[in-house]
Amino acid sequence: MDHLSLVTHRELEIAVRVFHPEAPKTVVAWHGLARHGGDFAALARELGPEWRVLAPDTPGRGLSSWSMYPANDYVYAHYMTVALAVLDHFSLDSVPWIGTSMGGLLGMLLAADPASASRIERLVLNDVGPELDPSGLTELASYFTVPHRFTRLGQLEAELRRHYAGFGIDTEDGWRQLTLESARRLPDGSWTYHYDPRIGEQFVHDTPRDTWSDWRAIRCPLMVIRGEDSTLISEDIVQRMGEAQPTLETLSVPGCGHAPMLDRPQQVDPIKAFLDSTTSAQQEAVDANALPWWKRWLGIGH
Repeated sequence: MDHLSLVTHRELEIAVRVFHPEAPKTVVAWHGLARHGGDFAALARELGPEWRVLAPDTPGRGLSSWSMYPANDYVYAHYMTVALAVLDHFSLDSVPWIGTSMGGLLGMLLAADPASASRIERLVLNDVGPELDPSGLTELASYFTVPHRFTRLGQLEAELRRHYAGFGIDTEDGWRQLTLESARRLPDGSWTYHYDPRIGEQFVHDTPRDTWSDWRAIRCPLMVIRGEDSTLISEDIVQRMGEAQPTLETLSVPGCGHAPMLDRPQQVDPIKAFLDSTTSAQQEAVDANALPWWKRWLGIGH
């Protein structure tokens, strides 16, 4: 992280980790259910210095405020207003969005909603989609709706290695870094995770919706990444996503489950190519605007 911005939204303070703050291009990277924006440090490094990466901590996670009203604030409808407040803070009319798990669903909802669709220029979903495997979702809900407490930091690290095996982390330094960025000390000296234990109430309070309808409504360029061993999104779901959105780009990541960390060239290079690509419609608009005004008025060049 090169800079930290603090955005006030209603009564909550949102911490936004900024990588390459002076870069000419910007992408928003939004984390999963129980993670935080620090997970995208390696993504920022691999994207390179031409990309400013804005990585917010969702309320209840990382450095952001915890809510006194989880039933109101730890739900997607509120996260959408938080996301728009972040975009407004940075004066971003339209921006590419990379979302892991919950962060991907948040980007999908923004891109599908007529009131916010224009704010998402293109969307990358990391191991998530409009339909999730029920057993994988149940496992997530069961894990994050109960508090976790560890007597020693080493116990917390061991549990991280077990629970987040799907991240594909394959170095001791990687696991130690994840531990340092995930731990919070309790008053009695024991350890727990960084997040508010009540974030799991999202599974109770959030309103069910037809996310396939949301998926079909999206009009921006789309890419989905799936961990080869994902327990949350199947190959069949990815195939159906492509049938509903024929221009969808896909990437399968070997050696990962839910969800790839986006921390190495094999995972990030395809994302970078997608972010840098220009759709035919965008190119036509660029070409048209390059014509003299009188040719555009007469329709010359079309």
